[in-house]
Amino acid sequence: MLRLLPDLLCDSRTQPGDTADLLVRVYRLAAQVLVKLSEADLAWLAADRAMSAASGDPWRTGLAAISLAQALRALGRGRLAMTAAVNAVHQLDLAPSYVRGPGLTGTLLIEAALASAVSRDANSAGELAERAARLADGEHRDYDGIAFGPTPVDLARALIAMSFGDHQLAVAVHRRAISGNAWHVLPAEHRAAHLIDITHAYLNLGDAPAAGQALVVADHIAPSETRTRPAARAALTAVLRAGPTAADVDRLAATVGLTRHQR
Repeated sequence: MLRLLPDLLCDSRTQPGDTADLLVRVYRLAAQVLVKLSEADLAWLAADRAMSAASGDPWRTGLAAISLAQALRALGRGRLAMTAAVNAVHQLDLAPSYVRGPGLTGTLLIEAALASAVSRDANSAGELAERAARLADGEHRDYDGIAFGPTPVDLARALIAMSFGDHQLAVAVHRRAISGNAWHVLPAEHRAAHLIDITHAYLNLGDAPAAGQALVVADHIAPSETRTRPAARAALTAVLRAGPTAADVDRLAATVGLTRHQR
């Protein structure tokens, strides 16, 4: 993807006709990749370009705002991230009914809830997550890479609980969310990224073996998530430092290239 992005960005700007939809999607893709690589400043720039390309269209603005909120969260700018997501929800609420969709609105509310957790606003995080849950009356599969329903809401609630230090609740909600069939139909990227995130809750509870297994499962689901992202490498390093590890965790560490000195 990194090799493709420069040409993709260039080509998307030189296509004939109305390129707004294409530009929003390409800049969103760039922002998402850059967030994964811990290049949050560049991700913010790409997401801002996506917002500009959206040209005020409620649906395109909503798509761009997801990436903008993610980039701002990665920068620790929780309040700005929440504002961006909530404003996009307001625009969708005012749009004609055929433009709206529970998937996009619900995903924006999830982003807003996670952003509120970053800014340590527990009340807003809970309220926004509850609003998202009310929209999630069944698993919805939408276009534009959005998967929304009860399971993504629960995954977000687990991360919110973890961010406020309630690691037991985080693990309990996480385990409930991954126990149903709906978990398995989520995009592989979403599942693997969540498993990487939840390792911190296990580690804070002193359960390094469970944290290690979460990373091993993530690697089976989407190897690029565990073998490329700095966040995954940091999580694996923390697991290795927590004590003796299982053979499959050691194999993953060797594959990633972590040496004993680096551990």
